[in-house]
This record gives sequence, structure tokens and C-alpha cells, in this order.
Amino acid sequence: MKKILEYIKSVRSEWFKIVWPSRDSVIRATIMILVFSGLAALFFFVIDSVLNAIVGWIF
Repeated sequence: MKKILEYIKSVRSEWFKIVWPSRDSVIRATIMILVFSGLAALFFFVIDSVLNAIVGWIF
């Protein structure tokens, strides 16, 4: 039982050491993720369309 209490105390002390990101930082990171995901989707759409056209032209 003593080890469990020590573990809980150490977890609690580590919890207070966490540095949470600011709201602006989270918003900025979310926007970047959405933009880069959109760019990646556009890139793969273009590559897929080109390859589809090439395969359609060959066959």
C-alpha cells in the first residue's frame, strides 16, 4: 500500500510540472495542420489524376 501512495504522490508532483501550450499556440498549430493536410490532399489528387489520364491513354 505504501508503494501505491508513493506512486500517486510522484504522479501528482509530475502533473504540476506539465507546461500546457497557450491558446494561440494551439490555434496556430491547428491551422498549420489543416493547411498542410489540404496541400497534401491537393498534391495526391493531382498525381492521381495525371496517372489516371496516362493509364487511360495507354489502355
